[in-house]
Amino acid sequence: MADNTTHHYISSFFLVGIPGLQDFHCWIGIPVCLLFSLTMLGNSIIIITIKLEPSLHQPMYFFLCMLAMNDMALASSTAPKMLGIFWLDSHRFDFDICLAQMYFIHTFCIIESAFLVAMAFDRYVAICIPLRYTTILTTPMVIKMGLVSVTRGILMVLPCPLLIKRLPYYTKYIINHAYCEHMAIVKLASANTHINRAYGISVALSVMVLDLGLIATSYLKILQAVFRLSSQHARSKALGTCAAHVCTILVSYTPALFSFLTHRIGKKVPPSVHIIFASLYLLVPPTVNPLVYGVKTKQIRDRVIGLFFLNKRISEN
Repeated sequence: MADNTTHHYISSFFLVGIPGLQDFHCWIGIPVCLLFSLTMLGNSIIIITIKLEPSLHQPMYFFLCMLAMNDMALASSTAPKMLGIFWLDSHRFDFDICLAQMYFIHTFCIIESAFLVAMAFDRYVAICIPLRYTTILTTPMVIKMGLVSVTRGILMVLPCPLLIKRLPYYTKYIINHAYCEHMAIVKLASANTHINRAYGISVALSVMVLDLGLIATSYLKILQAVFRLSSQHARSKALGTCAAHVCTILVSYTPALFSFLTHRIGKKVPPSVHIIFASLYLLVPPTVNPLVYGVKTKQIRDRVIGLFFLNKRISEN
């Protein structure tokens, strides 16, 4: 009883930002703001372009719309709080709000990974079995794949905040991070956290192994089909349709793998380096994805250019 009366549950966390670089927070906020602005602008253009152009109403572009909406949600759940820390010294975060941010960030990351798998499957069907493309990837099937991707992310991350809520938090409330990350919160608990750690690692590994395995399998099948083509032009054209997706995969998974490994096994990596890479993982892919698809996909590029030139001609007239 005496122990219960001397301990009080904390009601909020204190987010440090980037440890060791506090004096540079105001400058670090500039690229964060720029990335967030470009994310919202670029993905909005992608969504509007696909909606307005009937020729883009195809499964590949429907998946791209889903990816763009998820990217905007992911950036919106991360960047505003970062800017509050960097520019306004708003370091305090309510306990439940911090758990909510953690939940949404990890959920959107898993959903993003699932959308990349769906887009890899789209490329597999289009290149390996093109005659069945329209019968396999119908609009209802695309919607179902999108719903499964979202549902998987929601259900896989849901136990994380529930498991954290059962833990006591008495004295430790300082999070050496720029946002509420799962392992950073778990480490502050005044109790055994083996279940939380095991579940967090199992979710991360299962998502990476399963999704990267499915993507790799799709592209192995694609390469086999492409190299069976007799024409060099046909090979280049087939591979060209995958270029944007491959770039997106590299941009998405490379910082994610680095962040995951440094957080678990990179004991000698400075905390500031880990936090910078973890933040880049959340901010860079949503910014780069619309640029990659805008440059690499001719239909989107032509439509966006057409919209701008049309508006220019109307203003001149």
